[in-house]
Amino acid sequence: MRAALKLTLFLIVLGGLVAFPRMVQSPYFLQLMILVFLAVAQGQSWNILGGYAGQHSVGHAAYFGVGAYVTLILLQSRQIPPWWGIWAGVVVAVIVALIIGAICFRLRGPYFVLASIAVAEIMRLSATNLKGLTNGAEGILATDIPSLRWGERVVADFSISKVPFYYIGLGLALLTLGVAWGVAHSKLGYYLQAIREDQDAAHSLGIPIARYKNYGLMISAALTSMTGSFFGVFVGFVDPPTVLGLDVSVQIMLICIIGGMGTLYGPVLGAVVLVPLAEALRSNAVTDLLVKVGAVSPESKVGLFLKENLSHAHVLIYGILVVLVILFMPEGIVGALRKLTARRRREVA
Repeated sequence: MRAALKLTLFLIVLGGLVAFPRMVQSPYFLQLMILVFLAVAQGQSWNILGGYAGQHSVGHAAYFGVGAYVTLILLQSRQIPPWWGIWAGVVVAVIVALIIGAICFRLRGPYFVLASIAVAEIMRLSATNLKGLTNGAEGILATDIPSLRWGERVVADFSISKVPFYYIGLGLALLTLGVAWGVAHSKLGYYLQAIREDQDAAHSLGIPIARYKNYGLMISAALTSMTGSFFGVFVGFVDPPTVLGLDVSVQIMLICIIGGMGTLYGPVLGAVVLVPLAEALRSNAVTDLLVKVGAVSPESKVGLFLKENLSHAHVLIYGILVVLVILFMPEGIVGALRKLTARRRREVA
């Protein structure tokens, strides 16, 4: 009965999301939803390795950047459409993941975290200095994205509106959600969770730890690469700080930390919270709201300070939010909701 209810709710939400572009014509809200879908896909991708396997990588920007760069390089230099270039990015990301896994999975705990950061920084510095391939710090600008055709029929024209990006983003979010569900309910997922709980105990039970860690990393890297490819094509520009910076890895992690690591819906809730918050901060909507309700005066020192600085302080706000979540909701939003539901059931009983 509960499974049927969950399926019904999922189908209702999915139907609403499919119909959303027909009901809402605003380009701003379409872009906001695209960013939410991208964040969901990023969070689900990281969650396979960081949530289920307990390997807290802070270097996923490496795979994100590989997908973005490979897709745009092929588009600009070889005129290969992005729906083919995305798979080339996946192949390169998986190869990079195999190399990284062979080295970094010899380490545990904070040493693995530091190694993952170092890998992402190596990729960022390489992209900055390999000017002949990546155009260095100037980045790559996608000037013309070809329309998607089926024979003579134009299926999607990316130069007209953001609606094709909306549906591709929705499809990518659903794909990562489906892969995460499949992993969580498979032998691979059970092994990864055993490794997360106690590596030594898992090894004593005969689980080949290094092999299954690498399986998780390859799946996670492939999906993260796809999100990077989508981001590169959607934005139309990539450079090392944008797709390979440390803040990219941190933001991907935050989606799962705030929503709930190792859960299916944690990345979804994390994305729904973080993306609107980030957009509200960047657009100074928070300051405007405080002024509107009379909390601060626009001419006061506090009002002027917030207006000039709050839009650049989203990383600081993220940090404060993470501290609050760790203190009061250590299992994320999903964990807090589960505890609240269990408490209400005990009170009713």
